[in-house]
Amino acid sequence: MHAKIWLSSPHMGEQEFNFVKEAFDTNWIAPLGPHVNNFEHDLEQFTGAKYAAALSSGTAALHLALIMLGVKAGDEVICQSFTFSASANPIVYQGAIPIFVDSEEDTWNMSPDLLEVAIKDRLAKGKKPKAIIPVHLYGMPSKMDAILAIAHQYDIPVIEDAAESLGSTINGKATGTFGAMGVLSFNGNKIITTSGGGALVSDNKEYIDQARFLATQARDAAPHYQHSHIGYNYRMSNICAGIGRGQMQVLKDRVTQRRAVYDNYLEKLQGCQGVSFLSEPLGYKSNRWLTTILIDPVKSGGITRETIRLALEAENIESRPLWKPMHLQPIFQSSPSYKNGVSEDLFNRGICLPSGSNLMESEQDRVISIIKGVFQP
Repeated sequence: MHAKIWLSSPHMGEQEFNFVKEAFDTNWIAPLGPHVNNFEHDLEQFTGAKYAAALSSGTAALHLALIMLGVKAGDEVICQSFTFSASANPIVYQGAIPIFVDSEEDTWNMSPDLLEVAIKDRLAKGKKPKAIIPVHLYGMPSKMDAILAIAHQYDIPVIEDAAESLGSTINGKATGTFGAMGVLSFNGNKIITTSGGGALVSDNKEYIDQARFLATQARDAAPHYQHSHIGYNYRMSNICAGIGRGQMQVLKDRVTQRRAVYDNYLEKLQGCQGVSFLSEPLGYKSNRWLTTILIDPVKSGGITRETIRLALEAENIESRPLWKPMHLQPIFQSSPSYKNGVSEDLFNRGICLPSGSNLMESEQDRVISIIKGVFQP
């Protein structure tokens, strides 16, 4: 059996260990410290956001963002349906109700047309949504201009889920910096990692100050432990932030490497009938966190995404279907949803291919060879 090829494995550089060793040498083994402060500064410099709070996960960041916006039990929050469950779960943490909105075909992200339909319908039912959560899926930016125009029209704040899109831009502006707040993730499979971790970014200093306060158990300024708010253990550790500092030094390289992986798949799978790729709209730059393809069984002679997935699995290669939409998930079956069939079709026909920045050319050639073999046995 060949060595395992992973979908998206961590890719360490040379500096991460030095920063972690520094944390050990100075005994900063805590959920705060100089690496945390410097990592936040690195994120601010890279994204252009004025303020950043380094946290334990992207999910924690999204949860705090909802708290910043006053989301409470019984409130409604609009969320992209085509996403990972972590985009929706924090809504439920607050006792609020997720309202799912389907995708458009250009970016696979939240449909601005359906977003407006959803808002009008919720207003007609006597409920004004407290927030809108678009997701920049697989690194492809959402149609932020259109989404923000609708959000401003109805005076609803936007929280960008940029967990998969660090390094992606629209006309040079970083994803996560368009809305009131942006959420980043540094989970082990992301474009850079801190082992586990995330961040909240914003141009609003009050949001970030309050997020840091709540993330450190909401301890009041007193010589003893005093608490006037419910707090959370959501702060990033100094060790994890040390890894993040090293990763930030190679982030631009990681984006270049992932985009090269996409370009290689695009070039070498051109001859496979029924296979299509997601291209970038004008002015959009995706970090190509994961390369995704769609397979049309009508054009492929009956070959499906499962045919491809199982062929790769048989050769010890990890791939996976596109996200199953939230409105199809058992846990969210009672949540309101505004559908057009796009995300269900993408789920049925799409697959994510191995895309790591540390994917060797020989490994990618192996993946490509197996896929071609399915089409040309």
